[in-house]
Amino acid sequence: MEERKSDHISLASQAKLPISHNDSRFCYEPMLAAHPVGMCSPIQLLGKELAVPFWVSSMTGGTAVAKTINQNLARACSEFGMGMGLGSCRILLDNPQHYADFDVRDILGSHLPFYANIGICQLEELVENNEFDRLTEIVRRLRTDGLIVHVNPLQEWFQAEGDRIKRPPIETIAELLGLVDYPVIVKEVGQGMGYQSLNALLKLPLAAVELAAFGGTNFSKMEMLRANSPEGDAFAGFAAVGHSASEMVEMVNDIVLNGDVTCNQLIISGGIENFLDAYYLLSKSSLPAVVGMASALLRYAQDYDMLKRFVIAQVRGFRMAQAYLRVKE
Repeated sequence: MEERKSDHISLASQAKLPISHNDSRFCYEPMLAAHPVGMCSPIQLLGKELAVPFWVSSMTGGTAVAKTINQNLARACSEFGMGMGLGSCRILLDNPQHYADFDVRDILGSHLPFYANIGICQLEELVENNEFDRLTEIVRRLRTDGLIVHVNPLQEWFQAEGDRIKRPPIETIAELLGLVDYPVIVKEVGQGMGYQSLNALLKLPLAAVELAAFGGTNFSKMEMLRANSPEGDAFAGFAAVGHSASEMVEMVNDIVLNGDVTCNQLIISGGIENFLDAYYLLSKSSLPAVVGMASALLRYAQDYDMLKRFVIAQVRGFRMAQAYLRVKE
């Protein structure tokens, strides 16, 4: 106790926080709860039960470290009851030897949601050529519950080797839904979507929409950095367009309030750094939702002990937020 008091005295000046650092999203209510014990209440998502409201958002595939990362992430999902979306499975269309990099169902377990992933350009080509059965083969071999389609027109446009989208993605997605019998999720890749795009998606019989909002990894910016060219500099403004997760949740709430929606589940992702962001956004959503994390998890994904410690901290922090914080109206 004496050492603790001594620490308090020596650290008092360093521990000051200016009023400007106050998180104004919350009311702090210290009188109304005891310290939380145990995990979160179970959440129903995509026809399965999650122990915590977290989703591992699609991250990596087709690289030397992808296997280790995917296996560690799947292990964390299994241990803590999270769902998982794979990174792009495009490489499997041409190089089946990479299946081992993505084949983590046995690690994850059959009781948790697990989704493969393909880009809109590859989907468009497969549907156009009546080869969508190749996607079904990926879903079958990886034993995933369904497929995520990532829509990335800006990223593809900025890539020197990028593909070109020939028709509105909403048309290709709607066509896919009429061709397959497994669930489909649609997401953007880090810049989010506006009201009209969200409205169009929510009218489709999708399993969920993932927001992938502005504020996290920006793949348009990433491609500009890769190119390091005059064109990249000229088009740099495009990296700054998009919609935050908070803005998109408000859009979805408005769409739900003002019209019928067929899709009624969200994965809220993009710029989610910690449990406070998660608690705030989940509290705001009128649709059943979980929060997806990508770069925050990727930071620790090559070392399972570090990854486990990070996830434990997020779950404990979320439980504390539930106990002592109320979101301001």
